[in-house]
Amino acid sequence: MNKQKIKFLALFFYFFTLWFPNLFAQSHGATDLVDFVNPLMGTDSNPSLSNGNTYPAVGVPWGMNMWTPQTGKMGDGWQYTYASNKIRGLKQTHQPSPWMNDYGQFSLMPVSGKSVFDQDERASWFSHKAEVAKPHYYKVYLADYDVTAEVTPTERAAMFRFSFGKTDSAFVVLDAFDRGSEVQIIPEKNMIIGYSSRYSRGKLPNFKNYFVVVFDRPFTNQAVWEGKTKKNGVLKIQADHVGAIVGFKSAGKHDVIHARVASSFISAEQAQLNLKELGNNSFDTVASNARKQWNDKLGKIKVEGGTIDQMRTFYSCLYRTLFFPNKLYELDAKGNIVHYSPYTGEILPGYMFGGTGFWDTFRALYPLLNMVYPSINKEMQEGLLNCYKEGGFLPEWSSPGFADIMVGNNSASVVAEAYLKGIRGYDIETLYEALKHGANNEGPMTAVGRKGVQYYNDLGYVPYDVGINENAARTLEYAYDDFAIYRLAKALGKPKEELELYAKRSQNYKHLFDPSTNLMRGKNKDGSFQSPFNPLTWGDAFTEGNSWHYSWSVFHDVQGLIDLMGGNKTFVNMLDSVFVQPPIFDDNYYGGVIHEIREMQIADMGQYAHGNQPIQHMIYLYNYAGEPWKTQYWARETMNRMYSATADGYCGDEDNGQTSAWYVFSALGYYPVCPAMDEYVLGAPLFKKATIYLENGKSFVIEAPNNSDKNIYVHQASLNAKTHNYNYIKHADILKGGVFKVDMREQPNKSRGTQSSSFPYSFTTDKNKF
Repeated sequence: MNKQKIKFLALFFYFFTLWFPNLFAQSHGATDLVDFVNPLMGTDSNPSLSNGNTYPAVGVPWGMNMWTPQTGKMGDGWQYTYASNKIRGLKQTHQPSPWMNDYGQFSLMPVSGKSVFDQDERASWFSHKAEVAKPHYYKVYLADYDVTAEVTPTERAAMFRFSFGKTDSAFVVLDAFDRGSEVQIIPEKNMIIGYSSRYSRGKLPNFKNYFVVVFDRPFTNQAVWEGKTKKNGVLKIQADHVGAIVGFKSAGKHDVIHARVASSFISAEQAQLNLKELGNNSFDTVASNARKQWNDKLGKIKVEGGTIDQMRTFYSCLYRTLFFPNKLYELDAKGNIVHYSPYTGEILPGYMFGGTGFWDTFRALYPLLNMVYPSINKEMQEGLLNCYKEGGFLPEWSSPGFADIMVGNNSASVVAEAYLKGIRGYDIETLYEALKHGANNEGPMTAVGRKGVQYYNDLGYVPYDVGINENAARTLEYAYDDFAIYRLAKALGKPKEELELYAKRSQNYKHLFDPSTNLMRGKNKDGSFQSPFNPLTWGDAFTEGNSWHYSWSVFHDVQGLIDLMGGNKTFVNMLDSVFVQPPIFDDNYYGGVIHEIREMQIADMGQYAHGNQPIQHMIYLYNYAGEPWKTQYWARETMNRMYSATADGYCGDEDNGQTSAWYVFSALGYYPVCPAMDEYVLGAPLFKKATIYLENGKSFVIEAPNNSDKNIYVHQASLNAKTHNYNYIKHADILKGGVFKVDMREQPNKSRGTQSSSFPYSFTTDKNKF
């Protein structure tokens, strides 16, 4: 072949990869979806500005344990930050967010030269250039010790591989952390056992995370340590903060040291039983098995026809939705499902999950589970049943037991939605009783049950002037939660008077509507509105937002809200106003700018604060007022500008899969505005094709062949070749499988979806309430 032909083919190949990057990726070995995931997405964060507040979570979907490199000091919720340059260890973590912090954590750290063990002294420089982060595997070069550390997980265990440079002094440090820990070195078994009892939230009776570490070669020396003091000749120690350090012979990087690690919340014996998850597998086999698990779960949604960046962002978001709530249950020697109860401290039979806040995740994370992964949510529902039996209430934030944070009684939505969307095989009657109990009682702490319930039930709202903070937010969320209870009661055939009670309470949002501003406003016990009132005040009557954010929190009755505002035109103008206002704010309630305020301020989207949950559904509300093309525009704008598979890839806290689930749904072309209903409100798909492989064996395909960065508007749509003029699609239609085809154009179709017959569900227009 002559040089001209070679040059031509090289140029052709180059431009072909530019024009068709996704095709190139899929045809050259990147067919594994796990390869699109960037676990570092969102890690460039700090307490004053969140770009996700994530860490590189290395685990398997919903696994009991995850592992992460630890750059922060012991107890720092920001356990890994992208801007850091030193690693203190590879840490087992159960942390749902930096604000909730961790529990049961311990770490391993290889060192050489000196037997250093203090967290600052042992910290090693590292670079992202010598770091590999995958959902199923992590690798980093620790420069100060000339050692490469790798870890790969199972649900309750993990395997480490340490490749030291040539040295006569190779060590591994185990740090069991402070607040009560124990270690024991068993040299004849190449083993370290012990426990960590550190936790950050709630009251966890009898809490310990027992661990076992088994190395594949004998120790040449060993010692335990307490605080900053090494104790040579001692093999077992219990104190506030203890650890172990063991030494090995090393012949260089081709002579690696393996460590097999497992843990249990039940007992040391159970930890050793959990170690059997690794079997006799090699490190590479464990990594391959974990990789397969991720490919299987990520592969339940296959997207095609987007850019390589869009593919990476989509699957990085989907990865984040598959961790929390995570499994707290274990399998005993007989194969029975058992768990440590964070509510009673006992070891009890059955499922248990932890690590999620329903204030965040009821909105999109649980709807995603119900649509794509219902079998795991069945286990979660059984776990909630055990929470109620053991704790007396359903949790609203589990970390892993009751955590006293955030507002609302949104367990009602999580429980009701699962049943209403077809999940069966568990005791829904007892869960229904749990919902009623939570709806009519204050709990053992502010965030459990309903704070201010007597006021709410008697007056129809939680008053502003009775010493209950964030009262308007509570009222609005309780009203939606009552709708969820009403819907479940109806499905279960409960008495009409019971349906009527919760249906009536679902309308309590109307008590806070202020016609003088067309916004929600705190109301005093005597019926007067709070005064003075600034709708740009964050906090006070609202939760991590202002009135412009919370006034749309009528998920179940948008038409009722439209009527209060004076009709579709005024409603749309109010929606538009969110984006056109300057991002000014009043932070007096907090006494300073909280990170959620800053994230709104710098986004250049007016008062739209996508970085926090209360307003994330608002973009989709144009569908209820006859201007769906505005939803299509703003959904695409938010996906394009607020998300990327980079270290600064989110526009606020990722929050246990919720903000990621928003992207996953929006990229598919619809969103669950009201999770307790069987409808998804339409936006516009991001990809030319998306296939959902349902657990019932059917597939639902979304086709948008004309989709592009300019063709962002829905011109027409069809469901299984029949014209679809509705601004929503039903959950039942998705479960039947089929093809939803969307004709995308550059200009909006302002005649489609404009009639009330096309609008999604609202309680006000429901003609079959009872």
